Amino acid sequence: MQLPTMTLDGTWDLLPTEEFAQGYYPLDDQAWLTQELPAHWQQHPLLEYYAGKMVYRRRFAYAGNDSGVFTSAEHTASAPSPTSSPPLRVWLRLNGTFYWAHPFLNGVDLGRHEGYFTVCEREVTQSIAADNTLIVEVECPDEHDKLGKRLITGVFSHWDGLDPETNPGGIWLPVELIQTGPVHVQQVLMHTERITDAAAELRFRATLDSMVAQDVRLRWVFTPQNFAGAVQVVEQQRTLAAGSHTIAGSVEVRDPQLWWTHDMGHPNLYHVSLEVWCAGACSDINTYSFGIRTFLLKDWVGYLNDVRFFIKGNNYPPGDTRIATMTRARFDQDMQLAQECNLNMLRVHAHIEHPEFYESTNAAGILIWQDFPLQWLYQREILPEARRQATQMTHLLYNHPSVVMWCMHNEPIYIADTKDERLSSRLRVYFSVFVFSWNRDVLDTQLKKVVESEDPTRPVVRSSGEYSVPFWRDGTDGHFYFGWYIFYGKLHSWPKIMRRFPKNIRFVTEFGTQSFPNLESTLKFIDADITQIDWDHMVERHHLQAAVLDHWLDWRNAESLEQLITMTQDYQSHVNRFYIDFLRLNKYRPTGGIVPFMFHDSNPAIQWSILDYWRIPKRSYTAMQLAFSPQYFFTMLESAHYPVAVPLEVPLYVVNDAHRSVPAQIRARLISPDGAELAQIERDLTLPADCMAIEIERLRLTPTMAGIYRLALELRLEHDTMIAQEYEIIVKQ
Repeated sequence: MQLPTMTLDGTWDLLPTEEFAQGYYPLDDQAWLTQELPAHWQQHPLLEYYAGKMVYRRRFAYAGNDSGVFTSAEHTASAPSPTSSPPLRVWLRLNGTFYWAHPFLNGVDLGRHEGYFTVCEREVTQSIAADNTLIVEVECPDEHDKLGKRLITGVFSHWDGLDPETNPGGIWLPVELIQTGPVHVQQVLMHTERITDAAAELRFRATLDSMVAQDVRLRWVFTPQNFAGAVQVVEQQRTLAAGSHTIAGSVEVRDPQLWWTHDMGHPNLYHVSLEVWCAGACSDINTYSFGIRTFLLKDWVGYLNDVRFFIKGNNYPPGDTRIATMTRARFDQDMQLAQECNLNMLRVHAHIEHPEFYESTNAAGILIWQDFPLQWLYQREILPEARRQATQMTHLLYNHPSVVMWCMHNEPIYIADTKDERLSSRLRVYFSVFVFSWNRDVLDTQLKKVVESEDPTRPVVRSSGEYSVPFWRDGTDGHFYFGWYIFYGKLHSWPKIMRRFPKNIRFVTEFGTQSFPNLESTLKFIDADITQIDWDHMVERHHLQAAVLDHWLDWRNAESLEQLITMTQDYQSHVNRFYIDFLRLNKYRPTGGIVPFMFHDSNPAIQWSILDYWRIPKRSYTAMQLAFSPQYFFTMLESAHYPVAVPLEVPLYVVNDAHRSVPAQIRARLISPDGAELAQIERDLTLPADCMAIEIERLRLTPTMAGIYRLALELRLEHDTMIAQEYEIIVKQ
């Protein structure tokens, strides 16, 4: 069952302007441009670098409430026949606009709306006519004060992972007209209260807008979406007062099929419909996907449906700089690549994604750590609006089973440019990290309380990247760039520091280095002749942090683009594996999750990704896929290099993240620089289910010559599956 809905997607008129005219604009069509919506106005060839104010216009015909049929000036909408009495009310819904939107229908002011991801819905029953003109004034300026931003757009307005010349302005999600009866379902929020083998109790809050006080019947329909099962219907009676009100209650689903991550089971989904009936007819209906599941985070260790599990994830930036272009198919491709990389979580990094992303993660069984779109520093005046939008984010994504965590702000610290390594800048960063930041200590603290009050079922992180400081603050998740940003220090310094402050590795959500994409992708935006590359342009437009890379690699002397690509990807793979090995060694002691930075590029770039903009895997993708293998055989080398003739020990560890015991065979070989085999062990063993890292052997080596010693590890599993990797032990005189 579905009530008539008309989409206003299609060809719109656009008019750039310096000042808005409160909905009144010239009729001369020669002054207007045209564009297919949804889109960003920068996708228009004449508006690529435009930022500021834009007027949108759409003319359409409407056949009237009595018929329940919508028509358009361009075509007749393919709406289903009404299944109820003639609709009495009409609603205009703008699903997403960057950033301010002010709609006018036939000259009637419908009110200004703020927020790129929040829905702007207005009743237009009294202003709709046979022939209509819809004007939407849209404003999305550039952020010029990087240390005091105003727009709640997260990474879209200021970040080192998006082209700084872009602006996300425009109507980026569909515009719709919706017909309802006298009662309109404005919102439904549902979560799992408790689960038994026989039934699941689901709690709901539904916001209904009723024209008059009346009795209504709520008809809940639960239809299996991706598994075989019976349709279940629950009916309830309620009495509504006139106006908009929120009602609460519970429904029971028999024989519940639980939602699991792809590595723990099947992500069973229900298609849920809430129909509101009054006077013998269906007045409105609200539908959504839902998964029955519980999630807890105890001391930063996750429990899904009361089963402990180890979180392995990655940071997910915008699917595309032009987020309006993302589709379900593109997101499904990303989810497949995430599954194949052995990831069970994605952190939506400092933005709200396209709605299709959340449907894709629901179906793929990928958990979501959801950031509120705040990145670095903001003006104090945004607090009231941030509180409102934090509430809207919670409501918008509440029903998605994949969304399991909220985070209110990413790195609320002094950062204008991550390439800035000056001492004065470092000192200001240190002050904001360890002493005081209004953004963290006031803004984020209030936002955390707002979201906790709206959603008591999910953990809420005040801000991402808060270090634990003894006798000062407990901290949150850790961000570490040892081996990349110079002020952090050398890579091998990190484990020594973390052993002194272990709370900082309870849950790590950022680490990594930049690398170039593979050759076929690099050639799409970089000259094939390495001597002709404009490196300043790569820094300004494609995110290369050249001065940082200078500190770690002799990349400027690369003889070819191919050599440069190999050099940077190998270094990235080495650094990522080092972090992952140490954190897997500390699984549950205390590490509960590993979320490197980052999954893909949102535009052609040289950055921290393991997939480029075209979703071609780098070698670092394959390396991370191996390092995140459910069963893993590895070592930890305490130093970057060792002296000749000094004895050293090489520990060998195994770990199993699967929730079943796994028989395995291991083989380790130690090989000298001249190719001689110095030691070898082979062993059969059974890895316990979801075990912590186990030390199974400790090789002892007294190197007699300088050079590179190799430790070759092989882990053979069922069905002749083998995981193999090598570690280099560098010995110097």
